[in-house]
Amino acid sequence: MGIAGDIALILIAALLGGIVAQRLGLPLILGYILAGIFVGPNSPGPTVGNVHEIELLAEIGVALLLFTIGLHFSLDELAPVRKVALIGTPIQLGLTALFGYGLGRLLDLGWQESVWLGAILSMSSTAVALKTLGEQGVMGTLSSRVMVGMLLVQDLAIVPIIILLPELGSLGEGLSELGVAAVEAALFLVGMSVFGIRVFPWLMSRIVQWGSRELFLISVVAIGLGVGYGTYLFGLSFAFGAFVAGMVLSQSEYSHQALADVGPLRDVFTMLFFVSVGMLIEPAFLVERAGTVALVVVLVALVKGLIFAGVTRAFGYGNIVPFAAGLGLFQVGEFSFVIARVGVNEEAVSQATYSMVLSVAVITMALTPFAARLAPVVYGRWRERFPRELMSTFNLPREGLHDHVVIAGYGRVGTFVAHLISRLGKEFVVVENNPSRADEARKAGFPTVYGDAVADPVLEAAGVGRARLVILTVPDALTTRLAVERVRALNPEVRIVARSESVEELEELARLGVYEVVQPEFEAGLELGRQALVQLGAGPEEVQRFYDQVRRELYAPLSGRRAGGEELLDRLRGASRMIETEWVRIDEESGLAGRSLQEAGVRARTGASVVAVIRGEEAMPSPEPSTVLEAGDVVGVLGTPRQREAFRELAAARQDEPMREP
Repeated sequence: MGIAGDIALILIAALLGGIVAQRLGLPLILGYILAGIFVGPNSPGPTVGNVHEIELLAEIGVALLLFTIGLHFSLDELAPVRKVALIGTPIQLGLTALFGYGLGRLLDLGWQESVWLGAILSMSSTAVALKTLGEQGVMGTLSSRVMVGMLLVQDLAIVPIIILLPELGSLGEGLSELGVAAVEAALFLVGMSVFGIRVFPWLMSRIVQWGSRELFLISVVAIGLGVGYGTYLFGLSFAFGAFVAGMVLSQSEYSHQALADVGPLRDVFTMLFFVSVGMLIEPAFLVERAGTVALVVVLVALVKGLIFAGVTRAFGYGNIVPFAAGLGLFQVGEFSFVIARVGVNEEAVSQATYSMVLSVAVITMALTPFAARLAPVVYGRWRERFPRELMSTFNLPREGLHDHVVIAGYGRVGTFVAHLISRLGKEFVVVENNPSRADEARKAGFPTVYGDAVADPVLEAAGVGRARLVILTVPDALTTRLAVERVRALNPEVRIVARSESVEELEELARLGVYEVVQPEFEAGLELGRQALVQLGAGPEEVQRFYDQVRRELYAPLSGRRAGGEELLDRLRGASRMIETEWVRIDEESGLAGRSLQEAGVRARTGASVVAVIRGEEAMPSPEPSTVLEAGDVVGVLGTPRQREAFRELAAARQDEPMREP
């Protein structure tokens, strides 16, 4: 059946591999790679016939993956990491290339082949790293932004690498080609900026107005892959162009729908990529050269991980970021296959080296999800062995802190919480490791501890052992988890309220014993859903019942942890939303004009209560039953929506219409 039969075979193998990985608690990536090994041309049994065509389809998976990541990100989010991305990544590439050159010489390779090996090992896998970040639920954290920024610059670097390496004997020609490529890239980016501002929004709005979901999906995919193809024609990475398209569309009001529609298609094509990676493995070569491959894997993981960690730390990123970068980007990437294939075609890389590179790349890719999970563990051990010495305190009370609140993080959320607790007159202390933010808290007059919220000395200075409540507002999932563990170790009884960025993180925090978790997207979605039901005419009781049910389901991992006060607070919140005050003007022809509240029987007829009457410049709160309503009065009515609607109908009745008996 040709490629159709190959795709069917891959889907079945990937399904079985995914099921096995899921049941064993392993990352799905590993299941897909193992499926690729079993259906690959180097293994017995059912075999894919058109491996090269599958590899071409797999490129679409990488492009769609980067396209959806672009929909998540904006230039504002990537701006803070531009220095480490634009300057740090070239340093990382150079250091890793030097390590690869030395490794090649150690393996008795010639100097030219060693240079190629250094370039091959310097690249990391965008697809694996982003997939791992997504499965861990840490996309959007500072660690992920640093990693995405560095990966994007790596993708751009593939162009000069492929141009210059074949010209090692005559760099002059390579530099001239590189200059042409740079001009083409600049022209493309200028054109994209124009299209992103002018054309794409206009095109998307027209398609949405037609009301065709199918055309909308096709237009989104066409933009993502079309821009990717454009970058390819201009000599840049196909996947990079898709990322740029995603970032352009992220500024559109249709970005969320685009992300929802493209998601399933992206997952299928991304699966193809990981299966195609597994098909590259040669089991016979692994058995024959197992010692060499294992040595290279260990050295690459160790040295490349240390280089990434060192570069990110040198650019001022502390806490868990260097550990996350080192353990998440140590693998050899998919673009290394491209460099290696060019090297083989140029007869600069031998077939044995090519096979070794492929084996090392696949193994390091498969190890990445496991290594990434170790980031918080390794960081915790590091902090225990080398506690941060840098710590300052400001505005702390002389008598010490007792029965207070500890607010970890003074960003936008932490600032709001601090001001709110300050207005309530409660004692609290802010913990912040960003010098400028800590200075803002100090200038606001708040008790502040400058330091890392996962370091024991900092938490002890904040009086966590004597605290009543700890509020973790930091958005970084890994830092939050580690902070919870350290706080629990110092004060097992303290209540912890934390911020969660995903469902997976909410479940993990609940397992760690966090008292309350706030998931911003849940809360926004619940409120938007409640408003939608109200506008659609659903009754207040139905709206509140549905709201409470969905909220209980979303926060099910935390069930049983709330105290009676929390449950009462939820009921009070629900009651206040159902019972609101509405203002109604009494017209001259209204049947209520000239009648007292008692005579009109407002309470008996409508169930609503008149809580105030405004007459000209005079306001009459809690009017007596004998109060006579006059034309022009504005009446404040308290009740449910149904009761207030009944009052409006009563007020709208004309004077010559008989009032119905209550």
